Amino acid sequence: MRAGALVVCVAAAVLAACTQVPDTDLQPGDTPDPDTTEAGLWMHMDRMEGELRSSRQVVDDQALNDYLEQITCRLAPLYCGGIRIYVVEMPYFNATMAPNGMMEVWTGLLLRVENEAQLAFVLAHELEHYIKRHSLKRWVDLQNKSNAASAFSILTSAAGVGYAGYMGELVAMASLLSYSRDQEREADAAGAARLAKAGYDPRESARLWQALLEEKAVSKKREAWVFFSTHPGAGERIENLEAISRDTATPPEVTAVGRARMLAVLTPNWDDWLGDELTRGAFGESEVLFRRLQKSGNRPGLVHFYLGELYRKRGEEGDLERAIQSYGDALQEPHAPARVHRSLGQSFRRSGRSAEARAAYEDYLQAAPDAPDRAIVRFQIERLR
Repeated sequence: MRAGALVVCVAAAVLAACTQVPDTDLQPGDTPDPDTTEAGLWMHMDRMEGELRSSRQVVDDQALNDYLEQITCRLAPLYCGGIRIYVVEMPYFNATMAPNGMMEVWTGLLLRVENEAQLAFVLAHELEHYIKRHSLKRWVDLQNKSNAASAFSILTSAAGVGYAGYMGELVAMASLLSYSRDQEREADAAGAARLAKAGYDPRESARLWQALLEEKAVSKKREAWVFFSTHPGAGERIENLEAISRDTATPPEVTAVGRARMLAVLTPNWDDWLGDELTRGAFGESEVLFRRLQKSGNRPGLVHFYLGELYRKRGEEGDLERAIQSYGDALQEPHAPARVHRSLGQSFRRSGRSAEARAAYEDYLQAAPDAPDRAIVRFQIERLR
């Protein structure tokens, strides 16, 4: 179902008969009565889930999916049997929880969380929206206060901010079913309590948000921060999370952050995810992120390489020398990909340092003897003689 069809379906559903929202939380194993508005909303989400399931954007990594399922079941053991988790290859920070039990976690989020407690907080927050039927309450509120024309306006506006295809549909639905500030506060508070009950340190929630704000502060793209578009103001959010963390009944021994286990599962994907991050062209945001990853000390050779790639692609004044420095730093660390030599050669060539460019290209061919671009690199070497 493409975005235009989604608009029509949702607009039609807004005109459907309105029913009362259940006063209770969603209970494990609950399904809505067929003739209710809730059942109609589930139906639309089922259709979107069917399309997502067959999408090429879904990451096929069983270990990663098992890991996310383990965290979800740790947070909400009675509900995990009815939740389906999809890792979506999108280089943006976002996670969503549909009322039918479909959970999406975008790879941009997985690249940005620094430990398992931060990841678990986002999942706990989305679980609370799901359990408390927040999207249904928003849906019925829209029915009661508006009509199909206004729903159409909301959706077409959301779909017009720069996204395409399935991503546009997700942004449209997020805009239509965006939660109120009170619902966000409720999900934060209940999520923090759920986090602590599962043994995680709730203080990591505010730390994650602060790190995201450092990126957002240099953002030039409105559409890059869909997660922020449906949440309270940044300063208020951090203050609320810090207060919630202080007030959450947390035993002194509950300080787990789970960094080592998380990195063991996620870092095999970092090469792909760092490359995807650069495709956004949001170099200021990516530089903040890469610098933060450098400080973490994990896979330093790979992170230095991608920071060099960022400078080489951005091409601002001084970036060429910054790229050369970053590539040199990468070569001093483990996990530096062989192609760092090729990028270093390209940078030396652009700066007129022919002898160093030749040497870097030769190092690349030695490090990657079966490289598919071997003939091209050999041609460049001959041209530099």
